[in-house]
Amino acid sequence: MLNHELVQLTRQGDWQQETMDQLQANRTAQHERAAPGAPLVGNRWRSMRERIIGSVLFLCAAVSILTTAGIVGVLIFEALEFLRAVPLLDFLTGTVWTPLFSPPSFGVLPLVAGTAVVSLIAMLIALPLGLLAAIFLSEYASPRVRRVLRPLLEILAGVPTVVYGYFALTFITPLLRQLWPDMQVFNALSAGIVMGIMIIPLVSSLSEDAMTAVPRALREAAYGLGATKLEVTLRTVVPSALSGITAAFILAISRAIGETMIVLIAAGQSTIMQLNPLKAMETMTAFIARVSLGDNPQQSIEFKTIFAVGMLLFIMTFALNLISQRILTRYRQVYQ
Repeated sequence: MLNHELVQLTRQGDWQQETMDQLQANRTAQHERAAPGAPLVGNRWRSMRERIIGSVLFLCAAVSILTTAGIVGVLIFEALEFLRAVPLLDFLTGTVWTPLFSPPSFGVLPLVAGTAVVSLIAMLIALPLGLLAAIFLSEYASPRVRRVLRPLLEILAGVPTVVYGYFALTFITPLLRQLWPDMQVFNALSAGIVMGIMIIPLVSSLSEDAMTAVPRALREAAYGLGATKLEVTLRTVVPSALSGITAAFILAISRAIGETMIVLIAAGQSTIMQLNPLKAMETMTAFIARVSLGDNPQQSIEFKTIFAVGMLLFIMTFALNLISQRILTRYRQVYQ
């Protein structure tokens, strides 16, 4: 009986082995009948799908690149047309900007001065308040408080800039005129203050991200040496996140320089060369917006001034962005 069972098991094993060999032979024959190097249908469709996805993603990236190139190309072409009629030195060093008057004058320094004054006021508001808010949210606030305050702070970033402009004109300016009765209705101070309030969420968010990236081990090591919470924050966390904080500051300056609606509504349209924030000033962006909506012929030299001013504005903001990237690349600390 035992020998009979062993014979049956041996035959069953041989049959299973023959079946496996036959299946393997069939698969080999199918591959041999197919064209050499030809992929299977499923592999062919998968490869085609990947190529389509890659092409779509490339087109999305190419649209943004081509759009940027087109904007820069138009600025350069139109700015060169303007500089054929106006010497570059007169444009960059002149202190009288009256392109719409007769005789015209094309010294851009009054617009640069207005932009610098408004941006400086905004930075005096946004940088310290934004950094202090980031320190509180990163180091002092409890998770519950952080969940409440962060959305409330970021609401400021969602308010339309035209609302900020009328807020500066109808609320901030009357308050400031109680302190300085000689202040003009349109002035750089109120526009700069409101612009700084608008930029606080940008500084706070980027600075908080930089401080949050500092490892907990550095904080624990400082506490182990007997440091207080304030000392840990100011001597360990902030220096460790300094590159990110500096980049946030530079991006905030770029945002202030490029702001349009607030200064267009609240800062005025005076092109007199001055640095008094209590008086009306016109910034580069406000001039571009005002002239582009005017009645000047598009091929006139007056209309082409907006491209020259826009090119100068682009160079300024582009330089600030390069400085920001340079700081991040050179001084970034990678933690593991």
